Amino acid sequence: MMMRMSSLFLRTLREDPVDAEVPSHRLLVRAGYIRRAAPGIYTWLPLGLRVLRKIEAIIREEMDGIGAHELSFPALLPKEPYEATGRWTDYGDGIFRLQDRKGNDYLLGPTHEEMFTLVVKDLYNSYKDLPLSIYQIQTKYRDEARPRAGLLRGREFIMKDSYSFDIDDAGLEASYQRHRDAYIRIFDRLGFEYVIVKATAGAMGGSKSEEFLARAAVGEDTYVRCTHCDYAANVEAVQVRPPAPVPYDDAPAAHAELTPGTPTIDTLVAHLNQAFPRDDRPWAAADTLKNVLVMLKHPDGTREPLAIGLPGDREVDQKRLEGQLEPIEVEAMDETELRSHPTLVKGYIGPGALGEKSASEIRYLVDPRVVEGTRWVTGADIDGSHVLDLVAGRDFTPDGTIEAADVRDGDACPNCDEGTLESARGIEMGHIFQLGRLYADALDLKVLDENGKLVTVTMGSYGIGPSRAVAAIAEGTLDDIGLCWPRNVAPADVHIVAAGKDPDIFAAADRIAHELDGLGVQVLYDDRAGKISPGVKFKDAELIGVPTIVVVGKSLAEGGTVEVRDRRTGEREDVPAERVVDHLVAIVRA
Repeated sequence: MMMRMSSLFLRTLREDPVDAEVPSHRLLVRAGYIRRAAPGIYTWLPLGLRVLRKIEAIIREEMDGIGAHELSFPALLPKEPYEATGRWTDYGDGIFRLQDRKGNDYLLGPTHEEMFTLVVKDLYNSYKDLPLSIYQIQTKYRDEARPRAGLLRGREFIMKDSYSFDIDDAGLEASYQRHRDAYIRIFDRLGFEYVIVKATAGAMGGSKSEEFLARAAVGEDTYVRCTHCDYAANVEAVQVRPPAPVPYDDAPAAHAELTPGTPTIDTLVAHLNQAFPRDDRPWAAADTLKNVLVMLKHPDGTREPLAIGLPGDREVDQKRLEGQLEPIEVEAMDETELRSHPTLVKGYIGPGALGEKSASEIRYLVDPRVVEGTRWVTGADIDGSHVLDLVAGRDFTPDGTIEAADVRDGDACPNCDEGTLESARGIEMGHIFQLGRLYADALDLKVLDENGKLVTVTMGSYGIGPSRAVAAIAEGTLDDIGLCWPRNVAPADVHIVAAGKDPDIFAAADRIAHELDGLGVQVLYDDRAGKISPGVKFKDAELIGVPTIVVVGKSLAEGGTVEVRDRRTGEREDVPAERVVDHLVAIVRA
C-alpha cells in the first residue's frame, strides 16, 4: 500500500533531540521513526515499524529455514521458574518486579530460558522428540540503570530468542552450528559490517559462546582481532597467555625499603630510579605490583571485599572484571570500608596483608602475568615503604587468578606466537551460547533415551535484537544529511517527490506512484501541496533515507524527464517520464 506524506502519521524535525547521544538516535527521532515515551522506552512510529517488521521477516525466514518453530510466550511471567534457577535473586535490581492483587510475585521477562525449558518439559518426554529448535520474537524488559543511545540500550526492547534441545553434546554442537550459519545469513542480509567474536557466557551460563558485533565507533563493546591469525574476542573474553614460570634460586631475598611520598605508581617508579637505580635498565611501571581493592555486591545484597594484583602499567577494566563475576556487581572500595581493615595501608598495600590466610581475610586474585618466580616491587603494608624483590611463589601465594587487567593494542595474541591484538568498537547484535544442562538440571527437563533411561536434555540459546538492529543498521549506513537504508530493510523502495505547484507535476507523480504500487514496488509519495517548498521536501527525503528518490519537477516540462537519485551514492540520472516506471522496477528488483 502506497504511503502518502499528506496523510501519513509523520512529522520530521529540524532540531536534534536534547537527549540524543549517538547519530542513529538523533536521526531516527528527527526523521520520524521513533519517539521517546520515557527513559529507555520508545514508541515505534509508522516508518520505524516498517523497518522493524522487515528485519523481523528476514529473521523469521532464516529461522524457519533451519526447521525452527515459532511460538510466543507472555511478557508477564511468574516468579517460581526464575526462583528455581536462582535468577530471581541473581538479576538483583536488573529486572522489573511486580505483584498482583493477591500478593503473588511476577516479573516482566528479561529473557525466557526458564519458560522455553518448561514448555518442552510439559510436552515432550522421549529422545524421538529431539532435536528440537523453537523461537519467539518478543518484547523484553530490563531495568537498565543508565539507558542511553536510543534503541541501543533501552529498558524495553525486542529480542528474537531461540533454543535448541538435544539428547547429547554432539547434537548440541550440530544445533549450535545450524544456528550460527543462520545468523551469518541473517546479518549478511541486514546490510551492515559485522564480526564474530569469542565471548563470555556471563549469567547465562554454559560453555561455548560467540557474539555477532556490528562495527560501530559508538558501540559499547570493545573487541580485539589478531594481526596474524583469525583470533577475535570481546575484551571480556580475552584470556592472557601466562608467561612461563621463572627460576628464582638466585633471586635476592625480599627487602623492605623506605619510599616516602610514593602512593602512586608514577611516584614510586621515579623514586626507584633515583634511590635504587638498576644496572640493566631503568625501573618501569611493569616492574611494580599494583593491588586494587574493590567491593563485590552479590545479588542477595551481601558485600564482599576483593583485592586484585596486577602489573603497575595496567588498569582494572571494570567491564572485563564484571564479565568474569556476573551477576555480581563491582564497586570501588570507599574510605569507610578501607578503614574497617586496619592492616591495609592506603597507597602501600602489599600481598602480605591480603589473602584468605591474612589478618584482613580479603580474597586476593592476581593477573595471569603474575606467575611463579616473577619478581615485583609492591607495598610493604607500612606507610612510606615498599618491598623490593618480592618473588611470587616464594614470598607470597595468591588465592587464584582473574582476567581483570585492561587489554591494549599491541598485546600478544593469546592464540598464536606471531600476532598482536588491535581493538575496535562494536554493537552487540547477536549472542549464541551452548548452555548445556544448566537450566535443564534446575527445572528437571529429562527424556527417555533409546534404552529407556532418563537423561537430562542439553540446550543451546541464540539471541538477536531486532529493535537494536534498526539502530545498528542506521548507525552503519547514515551520512551527514540523514539516514540511508539498505533496500531490503528500508521503509519503502522509492520516495517520489512532487517538486512544484504545476498540476501537471502532480499528475505525473500520481501516475508514476500508482503504476509502481500496482507492480508491487513500495512507494513513499510526497504529495504535499500548499506551502511546502521543494527544498523542504528534498531535505525530508534525504533525512528519511529511502534508497531511491524520484524528483518530478521542472525537468518534466522542460524536457519530459524526471530525476532519479541514488540516496547512498548521490548519483543522479534524468530518465524520460514514460520510461521511468520500468527503470525503477529494474533498480528495485536488481
